[in-house]
Amino acid sequence: MKILVINGPNLNMLGVREPEIYGRTTYNDLVELIKTEADSMGVSVEFFQSNHEGALVDAIQGAYGRIDGIVINPGAYTHTSVALLDAVKAVGIPTIEVHISDPDTREDFRRVSFIRAACIDTIKGRGIQGYVDAMHAVAEYVKK
Repeated sequence: MKILVINGPNLNMLGVREPEIYGRTTYNDLVELIKTEADSMGVSVEFFQSNHEGALVDAIQGAYGRIDGIVINPGAYTHTSVALLDAVKAVGIPTIEVHISDPDTREDFRRVSFIRAACIDTIKGRGIQGYVDAMHAVAEYVKK
């Protein structure tokens, strides 16, 4: 089984960006945590991070036919991108939306998620552990 973990804008700045919200774990720490968990699950994992919407769409489209599940933190594009929604719908790959913080407890505009309509689940407010939870959830979904 192959899982693609996609991270959108500013997630490369983990550990620096608003640590009171996102913690001090760096993006590299997050990647290592996910790799370790993937190894223990016996799944293959790939990573993609970009601050550019079109590059994220390209990554989703590039997963077609070769990836079994996607875990995506679209960052700010959660609240603005119909393109990401359409890309996930187009490829038909089981996708879980993940957020380190709980956007529903923050500014009003963060409560809207365009991509959620194409996802099998959303995991939010669990810190970086949410990525691990999302990998397990998408793997279980694919196995069924």
